[in-house]
Amino acid sequence: MTTLTTRNTIMRLAVASACSWIAISAQAQQTAEPAPAPAAAQDAAAPAVAQDAAPEVAPTTNVVTVSGSRIAARGFSAPTPTTSLGSEDLAKSAQPNLFNTIAELPALQGSTGRTTSTNSTSSGIQGLSSLSLRGLGPIRTLTLLDGQRVVGANVTGVTDVSQFPQLLVKRVDVVTGGASASYGSDAIGGVVNFVTDKKFEGFKANVEGGMTKYHDDKNGTLQAAWGKSFMDDRLHVTASGEYGREKGIDAPGFGEVGPNGRTWYKNTAYQVRPIAQTNDGKPQYTVIDHAQQFQYAKYGLITNGPLQGTAFGVGGVPYQFNYGSNGKPTGTGSVTGCVNPFCVGGDLSGSVGAGTNLAMDLTRQVGYTRVGFDLNPDHEIYMTANFGKVKSEFTPNPGAAKNANLTIQCDNAFLPPSIVAACAANKITSFQYGTANAEFPRNINVHPTREMQRLVLGADGKFQLGGKEWSYDTYAEYGQNKTDIIVHDITLNSRYNAAIDAIRGPNGNIICRNPVAAASGCVPLNIIGNVAIDPAAFAYIAPLNGPQQHTKQTQQVASFNINGEAFESWAGPIAIATGAEYRREHYSVTGDPYGNGVSASSPNTTEYPADPLLNTAVGNNWYAGNYHSGSGTYDVKEAYLELNVPVLKSATWGEANLNVAGRETVYSTSGNAKTWKLGGTWKTGVDGLRLRAVTSHDVRAPNLSELYAAPVVVNNVANFNGAAVSFQQRTVGNTNLRPEDARNTVVGIVLTQPSWAPGFSASVDYFDIKVNGVISALSAQQEIDLCSAGNQEICGAMSLNNANAANNFVTVQAFNLASLRNKGVDLEASYRMNLKDYSLPGRLTFRALATRTLSFLTDPGVVGTIPSEAAGNNLGGTPKWKGLATQSWDTDKYSLTLSERWISKGVYSNEFIECQTNCPVSTITHATIFNNQMKGAFYVDLGGSMKIADKTTAYFKIDNIGNRDPVAAPQTNLSFAINPTLYDVLGRVYRAGVRYNF
Repeated sequence: MTTLTTRNTIMRLAVASACSWIAISAQAQQTAEPAPAPAAAQDAAAPAVAQDAAPEVAPTTNVVTVSGSRIAARGFSAPTPTTSLGSEDLAKSAQPNLFNTIAELPALQGSTGRTTSTNSTSSGIQGLSSLSLRGLGPIRTLTLLDGQRVVGANVTGVTDVSQFPQLLVKRVDVVTGGASASYGSDAIGGVVNFVTDKKFEGFKANVEGGMTKYHDDKNGTLQAAWGKSFMDDRLHVTASGEYGREKGIDAPGFGEVGPNGRTWYKNTAYQVRPIAQTNDGKPQYTVIDHAQQFQYAKYGLITNGPLQGTAFGVGGVPYQFNYGSNGKPTGTGSVTGCVNPFCVGGDLSGSVGAGTNLAMDLTRQVGYTRVGFDLNPDHEIYMTANFGKVKSEFTPNPGAAKNANLTIQCDNAFLPPSIVAACAANKITSFQYGTANAEFPRNINVHPTREMQRLVLGADGKFQLGGKEWSYDTYAEYGQNKTDIIVHDITLNSRYNAAIDAIRGPNGNIICRNPVAAASGCVPLNIIGNVAIDPAAFAYIAPLNGPQQHTKQTQQVASFNINGEAFESWAGPIAIATGAEYRREHYSVTGDPYGNGVSASSPNTTEYPADPLLNTAVGNNWYAGNYHSGSGTYDVKEAYLELNVPVLKSATWGEANLNVAGRETVYSTSGNAKTWKLGGTWKTGVDGLRLRAVTSHDVRAPNLSELYAAPVVVNNVANFNGAAVSFQQRTVGNTNLRPEDARNTVVGIVLTQPSWAPGFSASVDYFDIKVNGVISALSAQQEIDLCSAGNQEICGAMSLNNANAANNFVTVQAFNLASLRNKGVDLEASYRMNLKDYSLPGRLTFRALATRTLSFLTDPGVVGTIPSEAAGNNLGGTPKWKGLATQSWDTDKYSLTLSERWISKGVYSNEFIECQTNCPVSTITHATIFNNQMKGAFYVDLGGSMKIADKTTAYFKIDNIGNRDPVAAPQTNLSFAINPTLYDVLGRVYRAGVRYNF
């Protein structure tokens, strides 16, 4: 049977079996406007080790649902690999946020947390704890709570794990394979499902505190949960509350100074020669330490002309700047011995690279309750309510560095007389100037707050049909996330430019030269040297009310699922799971009038008064953080069918089953999408050996951000038909986007407790993920080039041949152009032994997980580019090897756990050509570099616990015992030069706490 025939057959079965549920979802749309979510995983016991290789899997007479499938059936083993972390594993990790524990798993690559995006004002993901499988990004990883979708904490639809009720989580399932047929969109990389303890009885609490070796990032966590049954166990109530604060690591500010005594910061950066000069046999790229950006100094530097090299110090006194590399200013903006924009060494006091928080200050407040009532022994109705508020605070950069892009007039009232005289002597009226603005009283600071409210009403139970027992679950969910991003102490560009252009007025006082600015409240600002800033001047350029973005995102879901064993075959029961879902996603965002431009949604107010200097049409007036208003809505209707068909049951050959699934999805924006899965497992006749394989067609639908991006309009210039052409650049969403289309294949071997090695389990899985039609944003020039190459879809997004150039435009938006392919191997092993057999106390558990990424190719689909290989590119999130190993000793009173985290060495880029001499001429796609080697990392963690009373346990954890410094990750601009998505950047961390269970 061909793949096409198989797919069509599966889809016909899905549609035929689920058509009755379509009517239900349509009715749900008319009433509560809900949305789809997977069935909640059953609460059957799960092992605290890999679910696929676990020695304690429930007996085959029990019915178990795992997150890799919708099927709940006796003895069912899903073909999709699933790794589980039980509550014991989570407790031993002793992290203040479960996100940190999950992100350490080798299959989780590219996850974002509070140490990422700390240098960003406008990304929208600051402080967002989101999980990414296979390096495919959080948008291609579906994160669930009890098998149900959770409203996104960002316009991309990505959830924030920090908003989940973490103390009640008893298991986290990580499904490392395509799961769209079972769960719908976004599950290309897989699924991470947080499973809570719905029948928790008693009271438990956790108090924890910690800090780093450097006495920073001090943190505290307080968690409590309670559960009790009433009315003869028919009514069950659970509730939990959590508060956590991680105070972060503040930026040291200016200069080559590491945060709080960290000595690894060396101003590492790329020094990049012009490509036209690479015909001399020398490499284009060199990684340098002590990089000095010679286009500015801490308190100001003249960067061009006869006065180039004059810097300003205390009180505005001029002095000769100390360039690195023994450089001398040329008077043309260049410096001898240096490669624009860097020298090496010299005066580094104005460097802004360390002006970013190493970790954000983050506060979590989470409340959760579940109330379940048994109508009878077979049917339960329930309600869950979840409140989660996550606040973060950080500094993206100090001051507001101006890289030689200022023009100072020689009659500026703040210039010292010697410079005025030098201007006259050299017959110049102005000069180019750069400054780090280190005299500003406060650094830019960003305050994102995400507040989630989520309510679920549902029912589950079982019933008899055709002499068989069936189970069902249904729920309706409403969730909303309100995100507020507030920025303080940031400048308005036009006000800054007007304030620094100061002259003497008729009566000798200093005024702003621009009469319009002066009439609208301009206060002169002195940026010549280390001088005290006039508070009124700073209040003028950096008003109290800075950039603001207010986003409301809502999700509505209705879902009905049913499964059971329909009938018996000669090899065992044939199990069916089917259901239908409806989901509606909406967002609206409002920016302030200075960033967005003045509009009905963002009018001028007393907080943002009208100012003739500001651009009211398109906004973009802030130094950074220009947020724009927008909104959008889409809905989804889905129906699915999944079958488990036993095909073999033999004492000699073992047991085998086929697992097939199909899903029909209708998006209001992009139309129909069909997904399917075909897999099987074979428990061979060989002791403990099982084989599995699964292939699936998966999708990721375009999210709200891609469909309805907030519009931004600016003027631009690009090359068209060999000539420069001016046009209006309109950045918008693209409602014509199609879902990304993926093919995911996994083939594996599982060994579970063979008689010759009791307690030992292992698995090896090969995966191959292909994603076509990847949604990616292009620049205006890239769109023009693609149109010239014949792409008619993109030609429809522009008009550049108009007689009146004012009518030219290019619509910059996302398109389905790129493709991805990720291939690799997952390895997992565990071994448990009872030391009582050796007359010793306790139990030993060994566990190891590793992922080997063989290849991760990305083809941008853009003219002039080539596919890039990300595997082993350690500047990204996908090393060739990522491993995690633990060794635990446990008794009834004590436990001790040693953990090792490993990242293999890699390169800065697989497209670089490494050479020192006789280098080929560098090209855009294959640049040459002196050294392309990036070190790996090996971290050792230690934790332990002791039962100090009948219900009380004290514990400790030390992460990164060796205080391993982060590996340098150079960029073309100054930064901390680290990669927090891959490496530990905090150093040694100490934590200790007490758990109470009653």
